[in-house]
Amino acid sequence: MTQQQQQQVTTTTGAAAASTRGNSAVEQDLQHSVLPAVDVFENPHGITLLADMPGVPREHLDIKVEGESLLIEGTVQTRMPEGLEAVHAEVRIPRYRRSFVLSRELDTNGIQAQLKDGVLSLHIPKKAHAQARKIPVAIH
Repeated sequence: MTQQQQQQVTTTTGAAAASTRGNSAVEQDLQHSVLPAVDVFENPHGITLLADMPGVPREHLDIKVEGESLLIEGTVQTRMPEGLEAVHAEVRIPRYRRSFVLSRELDTNGIQAQLKDGVLSLHIPKKAHAQARKIPVAIH
């Protein structure tokens, strides 16, 4: 991945937090969020993001694209034994949240997501005009 592409796929969690000032409930929610570890890989056809989100079931995972922003959110689902009620709990239920600014050469309509063993895999293809292509040379 070139330096320019790395700058275009940048984490913007701080910007998201700054834009919520004045809304204390949202601000507190952002402060209690955990940044999932993310690896980004590129090939000639697009990029793949792998995000560690252990304990997050598919129904508590939310992936949104708005303009050039990608937002990944998920809440860990804890199971309480049937018939028991917590009277004291020191373990907080983590909420994962991570946002990215995507390059304009990526096709956000073609995003594919898969969740397996606590790892979210997102493949974002490049637009056709941004993909490398071979130019044939004619001999006359």
